[in-house]
Amino acid sequence: MLLLLLLLLLLLLLLLLLLLLLLLLLLLLLLLLLLLLLPLLLLLLLLLLLLLLLQLLLLLLVLLLLVLLPPPPPPRLLLLLLLLLPLLLLLLPLLLLLLLLLPLLLLLLLLLLLLLLLLLLLLLLLLLLLLLLLLLLLLLLLLLLLLLQLLLLLLLLLLLLLLLLLLLLLLLLLLLLHHHHHHHHHHSQ
Repeated sequence: MLLLLLLLLLLLLLLLLLLLLLLLLLLLLLLLLLLLLLPLLLLLLLLLLLLLLLQLLLLLLVLLLLVLLPPPPPPRLLLLLLLLLPLLLLLLPLLLLLLLLLPLLLLLLLLLLLLLLLLLLLLLLLLLLLLLLLLLLLLLLLLLLLLLQLLLLLLLLLLLLLLLLLLLLLLLLLLLLHHHHHHHHHHSQ
């Protein structure tokens, strides 16, 4: 029964170890993916920055135009459009950036989760090992107790033998005394 329990625990340990290895592999793959994605991401970021600069320049140009225009102003609507267009263009790359960053964030979260899982598994393994040790200790304790019992039994037997011997000796002495006394009495007569 106990052996069976130990075997089961060992099997469980092996399974946990396998799971750990698989998780580690997954982690490594994810890291590789991240590393591959990083240059691409950097490139895109640079592109976005360039776009932003361009838009800022456009904006400045529009403002300059507004300042330099002759007193009779052109239609307000046109000006407004001219002003809003760079702004809209400015928002677009930001949105793109957000979209790009989202998968990365998700990946990071996934990695964190995996790490947490790994930690949990390690803790479980430690716990299992502790349990095994405890079991072994208990077994040892049981064996010790059994030995102690055997020793006590032996001691008891020895004591009983001693008692028997003493009783026999006593009987022998009584017999001898009785015999001697009897003999003596007979002789005097």
